[in-house]
This record gives sequence, structure tokens and C-alpha cells, in this order.
Amino acid sequence: MKTSPIGTRRSGIARSLGEAVHPARLLLVAKTTLAVGLAWTIAPHMPGVTDEYPYYAPLGALVSMYPTLMGSVRSGLQTLIGLVTGIGLATLVVLTVGPTWWTVPLVIGVGVLLSGTGWFGAGREYVPIAALFVLVVGGQDADDYSLGYLTQMAVGVVIGLLVNVLIAPAPLTGAAAARVDAFRAQLGAHLHDIGSAVSESWPPEHEQWADDAASLADTAASLRAALAEADESRRGNLRAWGRRGETAHIHGQLATLDRVAHLIRDISDATADTIWERPAALPLDAALPEPLSEACHAVADVIAQEDPSSSEGHRQRSEAAGAIRRLLELVDDRTLDVHRSMGPGVLTAMHLRRILILSGE
Repeated sequence: MKTSPIGTRRSGIARSLGEAVHPARLLLVAKTTLAVGLAWTIAPHMPGVTDEYPYYAPLGALVSMYPTLMGSVRSGLQTLIGLVTGIGLATLVVLTVGPTWWTVPLVIGVGVLLSGTGWFGAGREYVPIAALFVLVVGGQDADDYSLGYLTQMAVGVVIGLLVNVLIAPAPLTGAAAARVDAFRAQLGAHLHDIGSAVSESWPPEHEQWADDAASLADTAASLRAALAEADESRRGNLRAWGRRGETAHIHGQLATLDRVAHLIRDISDATADTIWERPAALPLDAALPEPLSEACHAVADVIAQEDPSSSEGHRQRSEAAGAIRRLLELVDDRTLDVHRSMGPGVLTAMHLRRILILSGE
């Protein structure tokens, strides 16, 4: 049964709200609030003319706050490099022809061009912005303004980094591991759906599984990104010291599940082609649906098993191996009887056997 657009929208809103109040996000909110408050308190006490531009310190603190420490360092440094570049462009104009109706847009154009090179990362937007502020806002006091702008932004960035170091964010390893476990359960459920589909009267009443197959690759890509972020969250993080290899096993699990997902998608596509008689459809031998369904369900239980070394895991693997063996024997017999080897039964049997092997690695 397909989910209604309204139900999908509500589910998306609920998920977004849940992410917004996630403990890790709330910690980031609290640290950002603290860093901005400290920057605003310290900024007026900076020496010289820099105290005339205190509003840039909170901005520097804000742009340096990222969920991961290394992300904060990278964002802060890239922002400062973008500012220096933009201020440098504006300084060239101030020292030569000065701000005019044509030099201001020209410098902004050059700044936008440079920001598209990829050299400045998170600070790319500050190249044209800094140039514009120095020429338009700084005006006759461009030198003092440039110094105050850059210094106060640097103060804010340093405060943000210090807050992030002293209140280190929790490594995202646990969240990534939980998502990998959920992906394992999703793959098992999807294979269960295929097993149910081939044993139902055709066409099956439930067809959402066929539409969901395409999302498996997207889920795997999202998990790789989440795991990369988890690795980054450990770099330089005091709360992650002494456990540097903690994500190695998660990487291995995800690599295996990714290969399993490819095989399940292949099974799903071939089965759907046959059920709905698509152009690529191949006939399924009438003797195969029941043993095929049994093998799919048995292998699905193995995939979803979190501890394959347990007694329950060994029992499920044994049952799955037996179901696949019976399916392969029947496929061999029917190939001889009907003189035809091509079909979704053959492909599914081969892929199920491969999935079982991968699940034991």
C-alpha cells in the first residue's frame, strides 16, 4: 500500500523536528549561544580602533561553530582567508583609483569569480562581501575599517574554536552505527517483502517494495556520508582519544551491506519485471515461487541478525543454507526438464547464495 502525499509530508516534518531537537544539535545550539555571547562581551574591549566594530566578533563566532571540531577549524580558517582576500581586493582599489561607479562592481565581480574557484571553501562568500563592505561601508576610513573587521572576525573565530575545544562535541560514531544497523534491518525487511511478493497471487496487493528498491542506493550513499562525518568528529576531539579505531568495524559492515543492497536491488528489479510483465521480463517457472519465497525469507532473517556468531545466528544461517540448497536443486531439475536456464529464479538463487556468503564475512 502506497503512502499518501500528506502522510509522507507529515512524516518528513516530524523527522525534521526530531533532528532539530536531537541532543547533539541542542549541544551545538548551546555552544553557539555561549560563543556569540562571549564574543559580544569581549569585542568592545579590543585595543585601538577595533573596538568600534564589535558586531563582527559575534559573526566570527557564529561562522566557526560546526558540529565537529575539525569542521569548525576549517570553516573559521577559510572564512578568515576569504576575508583577507576580499579586503586585499578592496585595498588595491583604495590605493589606486578609489571607489567609483565602475570600480566597485568590477571588484565585486572579481570577488565572485574568485569565490567560484573552490579555493576558499566555507569562506568563499566572504571574498566579494568583504570587498564590498570595505569600499562602501569603510569609505574614507577603509584602513581602520579593514583592521577592525578582520580583527573582530578573528576574535570571534578564536572564541568559537575555544568553546568547541573546551566543550567537545560527542563523537558521532554511535549515531552512525545505529544508522548502519537500521540499514541492515531495512535490507532484511525488503528481502522479506520480495519473498512475500513471489508467493502471492499476481500481481501482488503490496507493491511498495518495488518502488523502495531504488532508495537502497540513496540510503547507502547517505550512510557513507554520515560515517565520514563520524570519522571527522573524532579528529582532535578529546572525547574520542584512546578509541581511534572505533569506526573500522562500522566501515566494514557498511561495505558488506552496500554489496548486499546491490544484489537485493537486482533481485527486486528482476522480480518486478516478471510480476508486472515489463519489457525486460523473463518467465518464472511455476514450480519455483514457494521455494524461492522460503529462501528469501530465510536469507532475510540472516541479514537482519545483528550477532551472526550467536547460537540463533548459526541456526538461521543453517536454515538459510538449506533453503538455498533446495532452491538450487529444484532450479537444476527444472532446467533439465524445461530446457531453459534463463529466468528470475536462477538469478535470485545465485544472488541469495552470494548474500549468505557475504553475511558471514
